[in-house]
Amino acid sequence: MSIRHTTKARRGAAATALAAALALAVAGCGSGDGDKKPDDSADRTSTAGKDSGDEQEPAADSSKTIGEMKGPGGVVVTLHSAVRDGGGFVTVNATVTNHGSQLFTAFAWRSKETDVKPNPSVSGASLIDEKGKKRYLVLRDTDGQCLCTTGLSGIKPNESRPLFAQFPAPPKSVTEVDFQIPTMPSVGITLSG
Repeated sequence: MSIRHTTKARRGAAATALAAALALAVAGCGSGDGDKKPDDSADRTSTAGKDSGDEQEPAADSSKTIGEMKGPGGVVVTLHSAVRDGGGFVTVNATVTNHGSQLFTAFAWRSKETDVKPNPSVSGASLIDEKGKKRYLVLRDTDGQCLCTTGLSGIKPNESRPLFAQFPAPPKSVTEVDFQIPTMPSVGITLSG
């Protein structure tokens, strides 16, 4: 077995183990009172360890909109949440919709890093704290893969897909940031949590 295939197999095993551990952790954190309001932490943990786009991520709460970005070719990204969690991360959940007439593949949304797999993703997204003059890039796992939605290819006209990206959290005093994706205009959003 070549080193490339061995590395790929190890990464797949690590991602599966991470996803299982996170699912158990989320299941163990339930209050059991039935009054718990829904949140997107289960969505976030179920997708953070994936590095393939073969499976679709669960959709964010699409009834809430905190921002919208309209790009070329009729592509629209609707932002649903930007939530801080206790681990020092911010997770942005959104939906990408192709309102154009041709298939859309998010190759231009990737980061320019050479170590990252050439997979259409939102790995090039960033959060901008203009007052603090800092840019927060999408987090990477130990294999260098983004903690974000990958496999954003072949989105048909009038098709929507959920997407997410995790970032290091800005200081608690920062509540307003700009969310950016390459080729799209940035949008100001409010961090919650």
